[in-house]
Amino acid sequence: MTDVTKTIKEPVRKTKVESFDISRSDETLHLATDLAKFIKENKLTTTVQGKEFVNVEGWQYAGSRLGIVPIVDHVINVSTDQEIKYQAKVTLFDMKSGHTVGAGFAICSNKEQGKKFYQEFAIMSMAQTRAIGKAYRNILAWIIRAAGYEPTPAEEMEYGGNTPAVTSQPAMAVVPAAPVAEVAATAEAPAAMKAVAAEPAAPAVAYASAAQKEEIIRLLNHPVITRPEKTKMLLNINRLDDERATQAIAKLKKAIEDRENGQAAAA
Repeated sequence: MTDVTKTIKEPVRKTKVESFDISRSDETLHLATDLAKFIKENKLTTTVQGKEFVNVEGWQYAGSRLGIVPIVDHVINVSTDQEIKYQAKVTLFDMKSGHTVGAGFAICSNKEQGKKFYQEFAIMSMAQTRAIGKAYRNILAWIIRAAGYEPTPAEEMEYGGNTPAVTSQPAMAVVPAAPVAEVAATAEAPAAMKAVAAEPAAPAVAYASAAQKEEIIRLLNHPVITRPEKTKMLLNINRLDDERATQAIAKLKKAIEDRENGQAAAA
């Protein structure tokens, strides 16, 4: 007779993800050990002159383990006729306390080395990325240092003139090549380029305000909101415009009210 007990599989045990408290040095030192392992396994560093600088993803991981999420307050176009340039401000929101715990400013320009041919959206995006890294650096630098890495975000080292060349290759080797069509258009049709530049710029998108984002996060912390719902919203919170943020707040309030009423009726 076959022993059926051998075919029964043991239940899969899920590893509990530990969260840490930034106010407790003993806990954050444990986080430094965990952080060092995560950064190394996922190759989240950039090496400059033999020193390792952590990419923004590593800083975000450290923040997420502490329950601290970044909120893009604003991205301002400070460009001129000769330069594409954006400034961004990011604040850090502590989901446990419900308070802002840090902030960071950053800029990005196509005048920087290696960014001459970057499109405008890429310049704007890098300003936001740098601001996120800077905000985390202002409060978590010692944790990154304890993990064995340089306490400056790798993206911040890209500022033109601040970073020595990583390799001995000529500077031209690291500059992205412009598309042939773009070069031809620049050389053969300067008048057309001037005409395009003279056209009025498209109206700036009115992104959700910091107050709207904080209200969304506050509502997401309600116990009736599921973890998948919270994760999905947090991943997209910095992409919301003013109208979509208003709609999200209204939907969250209604969902909370409906679910609380349902629980009361069930009781």
